[in-house]
Amino acid sequence: MTSDDMLSDRANGPVIEAHEVRRRYAGGFEAVSGISFSVARGELFALLGTNGAGKTSTVELLEGLAPPTGGTVRVLGHDPYRERAAVRPRTGVMLQEGGFPSDLTVRETVRMWSECTTGARPAAEALEMVGMTGRTDVRVKQLSGGEKRRLDLALALTSRPEVLFLDEPTTGLDAEGRQETWELVRALRDGGTTVLLTTHYLEEAEALADRLAIMHGGKIVTSGTIAEVTARQPARIRFTLPESVPAALLPLSLRAAAEGPRVEIRTPALQDALHQLLDWARESGVTLHGLDARSASLEEAFLDIAKARHATGDQDPRQVPGRSTRSGGTKKVTA
Repeated sequence: MTSDDMLSDRANGPVIEAHEVRRRYAGGFEAVSGISFSVARGELFALLGTNGAGKTSTVELLEGLAPPTGGTVRVLGHDPYRERAAVRPRTGVMLQEGGFPSDLTVRETVRMWSECTTGARPAAEALEMVGMTGRTDVRVKQLSGGEKRRLDLALALTSRPEVLFLDEPTTGLDAEGRQETWELVRALRDGGTTVLLTTHYLEEAEALADRLAIMHGGKIVTSGTIAEVTARQPARIRFTLPESVPAALLPLSLRAAAEGPRVEIRTPALQDALHQLLDWARESGVTLHGLDARSASLEEAFLDIAKARHATGDQDPRQVPGRSTRSGGTKKVTA
C-alpha cells in the first residue's frame, strides 16, 4: 500500500460503506433499492436474504464488478469500480464458483494466481492455511466439490487481503471442513481482516457474524447484531398441561395457542411472561410438563421474512423460500 493510499483511506471510518445504493438492470428491474450499511475494520458482516433479495447484486457492486445506478459505494475509502487499481490489490474475493483450468494441479493453480498478485503469499502457505497441503499434485478436475471450495479460499487469501469477500464459502464442505473454515475465518478477522460474508447457512452466520443484515426485495429489512435481530422477534414458551387442567385457566394476559394439552405462548417479554406463568402454576398447584422457554432464533427471524415474502406473492414459483433442509449436519435455508 502506498503512502497516497494510506492518506486517502479514512483511518477511523468504515472499511466498507454503502449509502442509498441502487442497482437497476436493463428493462427497468431494480435489484437493489436504496440500501445503506457500513462495515468497520476487523468486523465480520453477514449479508443474508431470500431468493432474489439482491445480495449478489450488492456484493458485485462492493467488489467493483459494476457501478451502482444510484448512491455511493466505498471500500477502503475508494470507489471500487472507478478506483479499481487502489482497491483490488488489497481485497480478496471468493466467488461461488472459481472456474479453474481443470488440467492444472492445485500447486500450479495457486502459483499461477500468485504470479498475478503483488506481494502474494507463497503458494505453500496459502494451501496450508486451507488444509490442502496433501493435495498439491492433484489436478483440479479430480478435486471434490469441497476441495474446490478450499482452493477458492486459498486463492482469495494469496493477496493477504485487508478486505475479504466470501460468497457461500462452505458450500460442499462436510461438517469437519466447515468447522475448520470457520476457525480460519475467525483467525483472519481477529488478525484485523474485514470480512463480508454471504451464506445460506444460518448457523454459519450465527457462528461468525459480528453483525448482519437480512435483505428482501432489494431492501434491508433488518440489521444489527444477532442479539438485536432476534430480539425483534417474539420469544416462545412451550409446555404440556395435565389432562385435568384446560388451557382456558391460564392467565388471560398470556396470549396462548393450545392444541389439546400442548400450549405455546409467543411473547416479546419472555422474562415477564415466564414469571407470570410460573407464579400461576405454583399458586394453582399445576405441573408444567416439558417446559421450554427460549428467545427467538436467527432462523425464526429469517423465516418470518420469508413468509412475509410468500404472502405478498413475491417469489419464484420454482422455489419455496425459507424451506429448512439439512446439509452436513447444518441447517440450510433455501434462499
